[in-house]
Parts: sequence; structure tokens; C-alpha cells
Amino acid sequence: MKYLLMLLVFWSVELRAQKLEILLIGVSHNYSSYPKQDFADIYRKIEQFKPTAFFGEFLSKADEQNVMDYWCKKDNLHRLKILRQNRNIPALQLPKTIDSLNTIIKQKPGDFKSRTDLAHAYYLDEDVANGHYQYWQVFNHLQQHADAGLSTYVDKLLSPKLDTTGRSMKRLITSEYALIAFPMMRKLVMTTLYAMDCQDYDLNWNASWAAVDEKFAAFRKDTAKVFQSKLNSHFKSINDGFKRYDEVEKSSSKVTEWLNTPEASIISASGDFYLPEMYDMKNFPKVEMLSKIHWWIIRNQGMCNNVIHRAKAAGARKVVVIAGANHRKYMQDIFEHMPGVKVQNINQLN
Repeated sequence: MKYLLMLLVFWSVELRAQKLEILLIGVSHNYSSYPKQDFADIYRKIEQFKPTAFFGEFLSKADEQNVMDYWCKKDNLHRLKILRQNRNIPALQLPKTIDSLNTIIKQKPGDFKSRTDLAHAYYLDEDVANGHYQYWQVFNHLQQHADAGLSTYVDKLLSPKLDTTGRSMKRLITSEYALIAFPMMRKLVMTTLYAMDCQDYDLNWNASWAAVDEKFAAFRKDTAKVFQSKLNSHFKSINDGFKRYDEVEKSSSKVTEWLNTPEASIISASGDFYLPEMYDMKNFPKVEMLSKIHWWIIRNQGMCNNVIHRAKAAGARKVVVIAGANHRKYMQDIFEHMPGVKVQNINQLN
């Protein structure tokens, strides 16, 4: 009995230790075409949540090096080529360089030349998440304080005007990171953005998508009157949903909050997966569509697993997870079935 009680106490401690609270925020990857956005409530809720870590939709250094190809691999390699030409740092020296620059910045937060150097080193180390975090801080400073010397230094070392595709420095400026994650990380004095994306199955995803498109084209050629009437009804439902999506994006100052609603999730899913009511129509590529859905869920499962494992490794118990709005519902459902995890999206906080 004595040993049983000890074991029960041990398990109880272990369960408490593994408890992880997640604030999940579904976001747009580009806010540039929206009306001026009001993020005050989102900032307030994040601060009220008191996170100890932020996770973003980037690959970790190890994953970036191990995944041979995915949608922006070529873009990242192109950035690496340019930055190595600007100033190369041997791979073995990068960890020491990054540690040294972080020490300097901790002592002198306003040393933006060193922040530029740190962004460069992170990019060379294939840690795009933290390269972007440091670059954003330099860019944000230059937007508020003209400094020709620093601007010239940034252009020569980072070549931001050449980094325009993929998860680029150009894309960063109007992204969820520049507008939500990074301002709050800076306010909360956080130095690291943890990566949680999973691209292990990107080739499978693209292959299944191509298979759906190929068979869907043949499916649409059915000229039967009853078929066309039914199909047009489904397409009207999908198109009406995206009209609603467009209306929100053109008129709302709180697009992010809307992106985290069930309504937005259903509309977003219809863009990638059509409507479940269509799957049993004659000649609909159901097998191919279910394969496409499978690889999407597997990717989201990988993202959730990365959050859990890396939060545990970092000793973080309250984390903010920033992900594209199309991921939000899938990730929330997965997190809700994970033991020791409590997840809320941004709209569930008061």
C-alpha cells in the first residue's frame, strides 16, 4: 500500500507537470488589403492569458534542413544564397555567433545594428522564425526613427528588397507576426518564437490535390439536368460563403476575431474541400478528396504534436499558438483530444 500511494502521488505530479494551456489564434497571412485593424482586444487577451511562449507557423531549424522539398523550400534556399554572398558565417560558428549577439542585445536592447547581425545569423542558421523576429524589430524601429546609416547597413546585409517570395521579409511586414505576435512578444519581453509547422507531407498533400482537380474536371462535365441543378445549388452555397468572407475582409476592423468563428471555419473548409453533401454525387472524386483531407489532418496533427513536444522541452505551460485561419478548427479539435491539454481560441476568452 505504501508503494501504491507513492506511485499515485508520482502520477499526480506528472499529470500536473504535463498540463499545458494553449491560446490558439487563427489569423490571416496578409492584412494589407483590410481596413485599419483594431487589435486592442486581442492584445488585451494575450496579456491577460500570461503566456510563457509563442509558437508560429514556421519550420524548426532541424525540419528545415531535413525536409527536402516543400512549397517555399526554394525561396528559403534563395534567401540563404543571397545572405551568404552578403556575409558568410561558417555553420560551426553560427551557434556561438548567435549566443554572443543575444548577449549584446540583452545588455543593449537599442543596438539595432547588432539586431541586424542577429537576424542575419538566424537566417543563415535556417531559423527563419527568429530571423524574422529580429528583422521586424529593426524594420519597426526604422519606421519610427529615420536612420540612413542603419537602413544602408540593413540593405547591404539582409537584402530585404530581394526577399519577396515564400515566407519572405516582404511578406512579413503585413503579416500576423508583424501585427499580432511580435508586438506582444516584445511587450512581454520574449526573445524566442518557437516553430511548430509540419511540412513532412507537403508532397502528399499536393499530389492528392492534383488528383482531386483532375477527376473533378471530368465530374463537372456531366450534362444531366438534375445533376447540374444539384451541383449549381452546392456551388451557390460555396460562393455565398465566400461573398460573406469578402464582405468581412472589406468592412471589418476585427477580421481576426471573425476568422476564429465557426462560420469562417466552414467557409474556409469549403474552399479546399467543397461540401460534404457533394461527396456522394455520381462520379465525385470522393476517394481522392478523402485522401486530400487525410493529409491536411495529418499536417495539423504534426503541428499540434510539435507544440506539445517543444513546449514541454522549453518548460512552457501557457503558450500562444498563431496559425493560418484554415488550420484553426482542425488544430483546436486535435488539441481538445490530447491529454493534459487545455485549448481555447481567442474568442473564448473574455
